[in-house]
Amino acid sequence: YKVAARLSKHGIPVTVILDAAVGAVMERIDMVLVGAEGVVENGGLVNRIGTLLLAMAAKAFYKPFYVACESYKFARMYPLSQKELPSVPGVDTTAPWQPQLPGATDLPPAVSFENIVSDFTPA
Repeated sequence: YKVAARLSKHGIPVTVILDAAVGAVMERIDMVLVGAEGVVENGGLVNRIGTLLLAMAAKAFYKPFYVACESYKFARMYPLSQKELPSVPGVDTTAPWQPQLPGATDLPPAVSFENIVSDFTPA
């Protein structure tokens, strides 16, 4: 939300949507602009979960996809897949999932959840 607030402050039209709404609005937008936790040597991005799906939707709809981040976030690493991402400091990915939706606590014990916080978006 910080980037959206900064862009809006400078008179740039901004709309923030839920990740799940990407397919519904992608045909109406001009471009996609995201921040990044890191840009790696192969041009890929490490970012909060959802960036990969956003990039895939932009590609499917032939929309430009831009990344804005500080140069200190350029990283000398070369992940090729999701499993090669380093862990995020201060984030416990083994912590139990906390359901936010009504009825989610009624799922059978055999249903497992993963607390994934970042994804890798290839260039």
